[in-house]
Amino acid sequence: MDSALSALTPRQIVAELDRYIVGQAKAKRAVAIAMRNRYRREKLSAGMRDEIIPKNILMIGPTGVGKTEIARRLAGLAGAPFVKVEATKYTEVGYVGRDVESMVRDLVEAAIRMVQDERRADVREAAEAAAVERVVDLLYPETRPPSAPAPMNAFAQTLGSIFGNSYQQPAAQPQPVTAPGDASADDVRTKRERARADVLRGFFDVRLVDIEVEESPQLPIGMMGGMDSGMGGGADMGEMLGGLLPKKKSNKRVTVADARRIFTQEEAQKLVDMDAVKREALRRAGENGIIFIDEIDKVAGREGRGPDVSREGVQRDILPIVEGCTVNTKYGALKTDHVLFIAAGAFHMSKPSDLIPELQGRFPIRVELDSLSVDDFQTILTQPKNALTEQYKALLGVEGVALTFTDDGIRQLATYAMRVNEQTENIGARRLHTVLERLLEAVSFAAPETSEPVVVDEAFVKSRLETIVESADMRAYIL
Repeated sequence: MDSALSALTPRQIVAELDRYIVGQAKAKRAVAIAMRNRYRREKLSAGMRDEIIPKNILMIGPTGVGKTEIARRLAGLAGAPFVKVEATKYTEVGYVGRDVESMVRDLVEAAIRMVQDERRADVREAAEAAAVERVVDLLYPETRPPSAPAPMNAFAQTLGSIFGNSYQQPAAQPQPVTAPGDASADDVRTKRERARADVLRGFFDVRLVDIEVEESPQLPIGMMGGMDSGMGGGADMGEMLGGLLPKKKSNKRVTVADARRIFTQEEAQKLVDMDAVKREALRRAGENGIIFIDEIDKVAGREGRGPDVSREGVQRDILPIVEGCTVNTKYGALKTDHVLFIAAGAFHMSKPSDLIPELQGRFPIRVELDSLSVDDFQTILTQPKNALTEQYKALLGVEGVALTFTDDGIRQLATYAMRVNEQTENIGARRLHTVLERLLEAVSFAAPETSEPVVVDEAFVKSRLETIVESADMRAYIL
């Protein structure tokens, strides 16, 4: 995280975001400054660092203008744990719905996955080497080096007597032993080296072998306390005792190539220190995590009657998490004091001042995102990396269809998308997906049988969309 942030200035962060998101300069500047402030905070003394809290951001703007994408791309740039949640999923205590603390647990899970992937990448070379040795053991067991029998796990032996033989540790298999001065030792070593080279160059990739795959032992014991583990109220006995049990194994018949992949994963898991992963994940989630709360405007109502009675309650439940509290997760406690919260909402039926004052004060930075224009639509269709037009070209190129978009065709597409947004519901850039799919429906359907080139110009767009766009009934239901 530190190296990722130190390499990017706010201006460079905005430039990176410009590669994927059109317009919204104010929002990009706000998030770039927020991320740079994290780097600045890390360089301060411990006493000062604890006092500086992140300046949470409230994004206001219609759907489809880039609110979520800005936050997601920002987290990717910074290498930070990121989770997106919907405020409408949560209800106050006493109503059916998710506990607001689950957003923090989701963040920790994202951090665990991120750190695990990094640690596995670090040990991948060693894991692949160990996997090759295991494959050679399968193909040429007579060359396997001698190994000492594993000690019997007394706890597993006791559980085996209670729950059956599935928890008994398998007896050690006798291994061939070669005397140190045996003349055949050199032949065995040479044979093993030759086999290793054959495995590495893929000579045995399609051969079928029988392997034993490790599985996490599942005890017939449920939750303590009768609560769901996702809600953080109970303790899973199977998870608590799983580390004390021997690995249960099942037999599978796979190719050597698949066996190498499975063995590599198993060996990488053995080389990764999970306790260190948990510590680093908790640190990273607490110091660098980003929680994006979407649809915050949907809970912006005040106390009332009817189905919306819990809106203010949801806000009050979210408030301590945003203010900073300690949430217990199955990996350990996490303090949310320095987690960056980015909330977003359209606020077309409400306004930010409808939020409770305490929650308003926890989102000091507010940025209003602009509605997209025809020029913005035209830019979205052509300029961002992997733009929509490039995606359709690549998809139809698989069938051998050469798809070409002219400037006047793209302009007409953008004009129609803008008109539909103005006359029905404004869903922003998402309208382009609908319009493009309708435009190329016939081409996509006929593509497997024909490879004639297709030129999408103004006449082509009008011939397929003008009737729909001009008809209010068809436009409402089709586009």
